Amino acid sequence: MNTFLSTDGLTLAYRDEGEGLPVIALAGLTRNSDDFNFIAPNLDGVRLIRPDYRGRGASDWGPYQTYTIQVEAMDVLHLMDHLGLEKAAILGTSRGGLIAMGMAATVPDRLLGVCLNDIGPVIDTDGLDVIMGYLGRPPSAKTFDEAATTRARVMEGFDNVPMDRWLEEVHNILEQADDGLQNRYDPALRDAVIEEGAQPVPDLWPLFDALASMPTALIHGANSNLLSDATVAEMRRRHPGMKYAKVPDRGHVPFLDEPQALAAIQAWIKDMQ
Repeated sequence: MNTFLSTDGLTLAYRDEGEGLPVIALAGLTRNSDDFNFIAPNLDGVRLIRPDYRGRGASDWGPYQTYTIQVEAMDVLHLMDHLGLEKAAILGTSRGGLIAMGMAATVPDRLLGVCLNDIGPVIDTDGLDVIMGYLGRPPSAKTFDEAATTRARVMEGFDNVPMDRWLEEVHNILEQADDGLQNRYDPALRDAVIEEGAQPVPDLWPLFDALASMPTALIHGANSNLLSDATVAEMRRRHPGMKYAKVPDRGHVPFLDEPQALAAIQAWIKDMQ
């Protein structure tokens, strides 16, 4: 892992691999750069840059009040400056897609394109309720095998996923502690989300509309509880040129190495090369 200093003095980790089109991969809310382990080997001609957000993965924890989309977007821009990148494409999973849309609305000149993984301008409350059910809670499993079995049982909307994939997943999101397993993120992230949720929900459609002038793709889990078919239909109406893949047997979020997801992502990359 490489590191850089944030503007407020945190040491933030990132991976920088490959050569070609710079693509910054932004993970989900509680996730980290390992979110993209499954797709990374499938991206030819791409320089894949994978940061760990503050408070996640190998990055420093900070005041939970800084665990916001706005600050995380600033960290991405600072990373780009650190790497000497004038522009980059963003592959954003869930939270990462929200960051990407915010950047499209505020600093469009820094973006080559955006691919959204199971996220849009309207977030279904059912999915949010599921997230709040586990956010900031320590895992009950004591071993990785137990955690994988539990994850296979509770992940809503996922079918035909082999157990070895679930085992890889739990290694990506959990780590060994003295008394069992622990999450790879600051539990105070829950406080940040609760405080953010206490504010009026902004209209995110203008942020999505800012993508109209750049290559865009959308990966959609067919069984997603966070991104509805109705929201997807409106996104496609507003951005008819957007590449789109509906991934069967997947909820929130697809792994991104499914054939449908890969085809859309590779077509999106081709648009920028």
